[in-house]
Amino acid sequence: MTVVDDRIAMADANTQRLDEWFERLERMPVPEGFRVEIVGGNVYMTPQRDTHWAIIFKLATAVEARFGEDVRVFSDVRIDFPGHENGLCPDVAVLRASAEKDDEGRWRYEDVEFVFEVISEGTAANDYGPKKAAYATAAVPLYVIADPYQGRCYVYTDPKNGDYVTRTRVDFGDDIDLTGTVADLTVSTSAFPRERSPLA
Repeated sequence: MTVVDDRIAMADANTQRLDEWFERLERMPVPEGFRVEIVGGNVYMTPQRDTHWAIIFKLATAVEARFGEDVRVFSDVRIDFPGHENGLCPDVAVLRASAEKDDEGRWRYEDVEFVFEVISEGTAANDYGPKKAAYATAAVPLYVIADPYQGRCYVYTDPKNGDYVTRTRVDFGDDIDLTGTVADLTVSTSAFPRERSPLA
């Protein structure tokens, strides 16, 4: 077997295990208002806070205002990304207009143009760590994190070798200037709500 054959076999095995996990999770009594995803083979259930949803809504609205109602923008939809069992459900994922579902009826990570994630207290380490690595490995050209606990956003561009070369910090209140990127839009953060950490 070649290295390519080994990688294809590994990807198929990961997808099969992810399918099994998601089938089990669909049969479980997951509480309403919880988001479920698998990161690095671990299942995470995160409650959706109003602050979290308010920022997601503003981001998705900004994308639709820029690209029109037919833009392929999704929230909490499973997309399998490279790495060990990454069945991720990005807060906001924008796919290219030509994107089509695969033979299993799922969207392909190769069609993801950019991703926004909004930090949740219990899973922040995923967004800053393994999910960022998965998006970079998948060559997603733009990844933006909105962190209502810190009151700032981080814009990641130029994916290379499983990481992003460029990181730009934007404080809440300032605009996220994504002109010149694949997103080619500016997002106002002036109305992004803050979240107080329960540990504060």
